[in-house]
Amino acid sequence: MRRPPYSVRRRRRLSLVSICLSIGLLGLLIVALFGLSKHPAPIAPPTNQPLDVVIADSFNLTEELLDVRSYARQLGDQMVLAKAYLVIAKENSNLQLAWELSAQIRACQLLFSQVATRASPITAAEAEPIMKQLASLIYQSRELHYDIATVIMKFKAQIQALEERASAATVQSTTFGQLAAEAVPKSLYCLGMQLTLEWAETRGELSKQQHSPALTDQDLYHFVVFSDNILGTSVVINSTVCNAKRPTQLVFHLVTDSVNFGAMRVWFAQNDFKGATIEVQNIDTFTWLNASYVPVLKQLQDVETQSYYFKSGQESKNAVKFRNPKYLSMLNHLRFYIPEIYPELQKVVFLDDDIVVQKDLTPLFSIDLHGNVNGAVETCLESFHRYHKYLNFSHPKIKANFDPDACGWAFGMNVFDLVAWKRANVTARYHYWQEQNVDRTLWKLGTLPPGLLTFYGLTEPLDRKLHVLGLGYDPNIDAQLIESAGVVHFNGNMKPWLKLAMSRYKPLWERYVNYSHAYVQQCNIH
Repeated sequence: MRRPPYSVRRRRRLSLVSICLSIGLLGLLIVALFGLSKHPAPIAPPTNQPLDVVIADSFNLTEELLDVRSYARQLGDQMVLAKAYLVIAKENSNLQLAWELSAQIRACQLLFSQVATRASPITAAEAEPIMKQLASLIYQSRELHYDIATVIMKFKAQIQALEERASAATVQSTTFGQLAAEAVPKSLYCLGMQLTLEWAETRGELSKQQHSPALTDQDLYHFVVFSDNILGTSVVINSTVCNAKRPTQLVFHLVTDSVNFGAMRVWFAQNDFKGATIEVQNIDTFTWLNASYVPVLKQLQDVETQSYYFKSGQESKNAVKFRNPKYLSMLNHLRFYIPEIYPELQKVVFLDDDIVVQKDLTPLFSIDLHGNVNGAVETCLESFHRYHKYLNFSHPKIKANFDPDACGWAFGMNVFDLVAWKRANVTARYHYWQEQNVDRTLWKLGTLPPGLLTFYGLTEPLDRKLHVLGLGYDPNIDAQLIESAGVVHFNGNMKPWLKLAMSRYKPLWERYVNYSHAYVQQCNIH
């Protein structure tokens, strides 16, 4: 029997592939549409807990997304298909269909955001209207547009284009990061110089200030901030006291370097912070903080380490990022020595200098950490930041001791139980992992990776509404999420005091700047 021409055979094979893939996708839609009645999703009971301070419960949205019986999984699968056909509809100028797909995708994303915030599963009443609309739109898309084989080819082209855009964005982000890390705005430099000159004139008077008993009073609320940024630290303290119910019961322990110590002392002596107690210390007076005790300081004296971080000519595309000075500042690593700086304190709240407080934080001190040392907000939900993102799991010591899928958490607003810290000998754990990483094979940079190792198994997850991150790099954070947050964090390169700052978020920070101060006006800070 004569065989059909090659072109005919090829068309048949393509048709067969298309049919098989179509059947597979149709099966997925059938599961999405009819699986609800067979496997109803559990409905979370209502909660009467306050929204301000709640510890994250056992609900895990990631597990919900992986469970084939859950509404979250079915909605997620439908949303993937809808996003694919949205791209195709736009390319074919079918704007009505594209608009309808976009609307349902936004509705689905909003539902996921609400679920993540309230920490309870999606209910049938919430899921079914969206699922029905998505199923109908996906069916219309398949009828109006390409077969599956063509769709796959288009996806490949889209992926390649996205990879090229991502590569270009990475290069741009690295450049911006270097600028943000090294460039001190002229206005902030002017402020520091003016305050330092005044410190030189009034040093004797300010030095006579007595040691306040509030600094060790266990009945008060103690916050620690380590920074060389005068204005950033001022905003942290001002926003905290402005939103506190009893600001006179707040105590702030600041540590800065010798360059900014005088300016810090003058600034916090001149400005009113509603009766809060403020202590400023110079890191250079900590005699115990030396290379024989601190592994990071010992490593910084190494010639190879200095060459790695500070000399140019590195082949890695992240070479600029490695040379960022903030990763090597001892003020950045001082958070691992809090019990040694404040041996008489039992519990503190650590705050970064790029956060803005929006609610009363004193309830944090009554949170039960269940024997853990660190209370922090987990970050693996929104961006899927898990341990494997920060650590080298090809290294046997990391692989043997840690779960690559363990959930990461955020530095920036942390509750530290210093009694539990001493009992677990946390600082010694930190020293051990820093010594193991002398050749930089466990992680590359920063304080979060060693923090993940040091506090592994010792971290209590807090309610995600307490700490909203990303205002220094993400322009699309939900406005309601920001409004309900206890603390907003400008982590990233676009700090609010820089020209790189995003105009959408900057007013959150600016409202706590004292623009009436003579030096602020003189230095043209705006």
